[in-house]
Amino acid sequence: MITQMDGYREQGLRKALIKELRTKGIHDERILEAFDAVPRHHFLDSAFLEMAYENKAFPIGSGQTISHPYTVAFQTQLLEIEKGHKILEIGTGSAFQTAILVKMGAKVFSIERHKPLYKKAKVILAQLGLRAMLMLGDGFKGSQVNGPFDSIIVTCGAPFIPQELCRQLKDGGRMIIPVGELDEQKMKRIWRKGNELEVEELGVFSFVPMLPNIVRN
Repeated sequence: MITQMDGYREQGLRKALIKELRTKGIHDERILEAFDAVPRHHFLDSAFLEMAYENKAFPIGSGQTISHPYTVAFQTQLLEIEKGHKILEIGTGSAFQTAILVKMGAKVFSIERHKPLYKKAKVILAQLGLRAMLMLGDGFKGSQVNGPFDSIIVTCGAPFIPQELCRQLKDGGRMIIPVGELDEQKMKRIWRKGNELEVEELGVFSFVPMLPNIVRN
């Protein structure tokens, strides 16, 4: 069970974080409301609780990190979510991004390659009363059986744009994906328009690498 408190202090820190996100250009009020509703400190190990609402990434085990709040908000804003949208997330990680999407009314399908993170994510989302379809699998393959999707969000640095993911987008759907093989990646928004793909670059970010094999322990 979740044991961390969510008192006035934590709620105040969330308000301060939301104010910072506004100054950085996050203007979708639904995203900011979701950030206010989802207690980020519940997704972190106890060693990082005091810093949970700083705009920083933190380790979550299995060599992975929980992304900067701004990065989560930025990618989410690019998705232009509408209630009921079906979204595929590649890289469940801590499930904080998953929780934000669910709070915004999306129907979320999320793939994680690390079994310990997958199992932990299932527990914490259940404890918070949030429902998402979590899968242990290869993010490069997506989830054809559950597609097509209104949007796809990739939360790890892809070495290239996976064509299988592009095929799982609805016509008019969009994919937000950081692409690059070095320490920094270019954030790309990809629109599917019939059989064509339109690509837009939207800044430089840093993510852990996207890898194909499943890690079961």
